[in-house]
Amino acid sequence: MHNISTLFFFILLSTLLGVCYGGRGLGYKNPFTPKAYVARYWNKHVRNNLPKPSFLLSKASPMSAAEAASFAKLAAANSLSTQLPEFCSAAHLLCFPEVQPSLEKHTEDVDFQTYDNSQNFSNYGRSRPGGTESFRSYATTFSSRPDNSFRRYSRRSVGHVDSFVRYGGSIGDIYQTFNTYGTSSAGGAGEFKQYATKSNFPELDFTTYSDSSGGRRQSFSSYGENGNSGGQNFTSYGKNSAGAGNEFSSYGTSSNVEASNFTNYGARGTSPNDTFTNYGVLQNIPEVNFQSYAEGTVGGTESFSNYRVQANVGDDSFQSYAKNTKEGTKVDFRNYAISANPSSDTFKGYAKGAEGDHKVGFTSYGNNTNTTFKDYVKQGVSFASYNVPSSSASKTVSDSFVKTGKFFRESMLKEGTVMPMPDIRDKMPPRSFLPRYILSKLPFSSSKIDELKRVFKVSDNSSMDKMIMDSFGECERAPSVGETKRCVGSVEDMIDFATSVLGRNVAVWTTENVNGFNQNVMVGGVKGMKGGKVTKSVSCHQSLFPYLLYYCHSVPKVRVYEADLLNPESKAKINHGVAICHLDTTAWSPTHGAFVALGSGPGRIEVCHWIFENDMTWTIAD
Repeated sequence: MHNISTLFFFILLSTLLGVCYGGRGLGYKNPFTPKAYVARYWNKHVRNNLPKPSFLLSKASPMSAAEAASFAKLAAANSLSTQLPEFCSAAHLLCFPEVQPSLEKHTEDVDFQTYDNSQNFSNYGRSRPGGTESFRSYATTFSSRPDNSFRRYSRRSVGHVDSFVRYGGSIGDIYQTFNTYGTSSAGGAGEFKQYATKSNFPELDFTTYSDSSGGRRQSFSSYGENGNSGGQNFTSYGKNSAGAGNEFSSYGTSSNVEASNFTNYGARGTSPNDTFTNYGVLQNIPEVNFQSYAEGTVGGTESFSNYRVQANVGDDSFQSYAKNTKEGTKVDFRNYAISANPSSDTFKGYAKGAEGDHKVGFTSYGNNTNTTFKDYVKQGVSFASYNVPSSSASKTVSDSFVKTGKFFRESMLKEGTVMPMPDIRDKMPPRSFLPRYILSKLPFSSSKIDELKRVFKVSDNSSMDKMIMDSFGECERAPSVGETKRCVGSVEDMIDFATSVLGRNVAVWTTENVNGFNQNVMVGGVKGMKGGKVTKSVSCHQSLFPYLLYYCHSVPKVRVYEADLLNPESKAKINHGVAICHLDTTAWSPTHGAFVALGSGPGRIEVCHWIFENDMTWTIAD
């Protein structure tokens, strides 16, 4: 408590100092703010005369001295949760709001163009007879992580035409739920075009789409396309429908390191005409689970074109296709898990329990030696075809899973080289570090997850719950051979870790800006740190957490470079990049994206990459 009392003494003194500094208030040059303390900490622990790194110090807590003292007292008393909204705002943290239900009622087509309030949207177009319903954009303009729920759209409508163009498109760090769309509707048509396209760390839940409908045409064009990490869940599509025409075009295409679950598609339908075109195509390291397609269908046609085709490694499970279908049902499956690199694939239950003498088609299944195909029951059905394609059939697309220019060889770092620059933009929500004296009062371990969840009011099994556990998993895993690692939530902790590995004569580097991303750039003047000699560094990468958290680890046997980056046409300087070249790749996985992009394998080549926005690498200063 002595430290807390000292901070309160600083509040009074800093008020007087605020006047001395021209009346600009506590946040201006106040020596007792967290930012001022971090600057002094740098001066004390780093022994060289290089300029202080403004990009690092800017991440220090923006709280005033008074706010920092007040919240430190609450943290010491385990009472931060009582003022959580105020704490999250003042400290610039990522906290999910408590979303309240919307009581808005819409008795006619409102023709929504944009709707971006962070709240539940309860009903739109419910029980509407005839007419048209349109909704263009919902929750697409947030600059930080939104938390949205859309409950019912066009439920129990009759002869109704509805359109939903975009839900949660191009948002960073999105947590979205859509409960029911077109459920128990009769006749008419529905179209849903884009759901959470290009989202970063999405957690997506779509509960029911066109379930228990009759004589209704329904199409879903794009779900979770080009997403990065996160998870997707789609529970039910076209279940218990009669005479429906359901079309699902693309699910999770070109997504990176994503977990996907799709539970029921067209289950127990009567005379349907259902098509599913692409699921998980061109994904990188996906974790895919598909359970139940067209189970118990009576008559009609079911087709599935491409499942996890041209994907890169990962794990796949497909359980139950056309199970217990009745006579007259036609089912077809074109391509399953024709991957560019080996994966773990399991397919269980194809046409099991199907009645009558009808044909099921299966064209191509996988190309890996570890695939399994179980529980195909031949009684009553005829298998049209089953081919295992050669591995060469998919190798031509292997480089499409790694973003262009993400990895390159050291020989390319020379003046005049034109090379593609990947998308180096930071797509995580903006946050700040906490002051160490507040951070030290908060629990930080998976064994104390319940205590931390109480502080930030995190619900069990929520997106935030999963996000926190994922970060703990990375922070608490055992270091690899020769690695030293630590997760840090304050600037002071990062300085301490870097200097413990490299000594006190250190410098920290990052790429100057994001100019040139997704374009070709020309390499200008190049300088190697430490004269271009082999050295070691400490690299720090962001983790998704309520406050700014970095996973830092020592990286031996590297060379670090800085280079001017030029416009290839005008030769004007547009950026100043920092690149790190890993000279020892023997411990890397054979399926690492670098080897997919560059060829070769572990220990056979060096691998270089740019330091992305808001990531950083520490070196011994020249």
